[in-house]
Amino acid sequence: MRVDLKKRVIVSVVLGLAWAHFAHAEPAVVTRKTLTLDGARDLISAAQKHTTGAVAVVDDGGNLMALDRLDGTFPAASSIAIGKARTAAQFKKPTRFFEDVIAKGRTAMTALPDFTPLGGGLPLMVDGQVIGAVGVSGAASAKEDEELAAVAAGALQATTPNASVRLIDKERVSAAFEKGEPLVETADYKVHASHRNGAGKSEVHTDETDILYVLSGSATLITGGSMVDPVTIEPGEIRGAGIKGGDRRQLVAGDVVIVPKGTPHWFQTVPGPIDYYAVKVR
Repeated sequence: MRVDLKKRVIVSVVLGLAWAHFAHAEPAVVTRKTLTLDGARDLISAAQKHTTGAVAVVDDGGNLMALDRLDGTFPAASSIAIGKARTAAQFKKPTRFFEDVIAKGRTAMTALPDFTPLGGGLPLMVDGQVIGAVGVSGAASAKEDEELAAVAAGALQATTPNASVRLIDKERVSAAFEKGEPLVETADYKVHASHRNGAGKSEVHTDETDILYVLSGSATLITGGSMVDPVTIEPGEIRGAGIKGGDRRQLVAGDVVIVPKGTPHWFQTVPGPIDYYAVKVR
């Protein structure tokens, strides 16, 4: 009788743990925003404020949705624009990033298939998700290719409805702090649940202002000065081995620090675990 009761208790515990796992698991189906054909055509119209050039818009998988080449544009511009858009969508980065990386010596990337590492391709972002990309080729200059791609991407943001209020429950927040991962990422701002157990690399965000709110723990933060061995890891993001000079600040729970964009900063020493919100504003 005692053996049967023990078995029943074990089975109940196992079933309870299994139910708890599935109840808190990520959903099998999620809702995604997609770019419509009319939306793609509107982006092309916004970018066509020049005398020559081809503009291509692809979906998030790099599949062509719309293409237009103005009279007088060289024929190859169409395929180049498509290639730029496809590269930006599939790698989720501006094509200027790859052009710069290759120019610095990483020429092996040119062997990648279906890859167009020329400036003028931009991913299209809505609520932190890539929903497609735009590519421009054949404008008056390479710089204008990039400027017109930015005009098209900006037109998407102008037509996107205002975001709704979003609640992130405490279980999701706690899980994010355990892993040190983003809570929300949009084109305008990001909220990261940051967790550190030790010092990191020095950083510069050229396009984002960081607002840090320390929840627990302590650290020595260096700001300003000059980066040591800086390396651009992606557009707008620079990492280094440390900082020469700068101002030293001791952070404790409850402190708020605002680091303007373009300012080097470095968690030089972290004596123990530290949790903090990092709000990044463009």
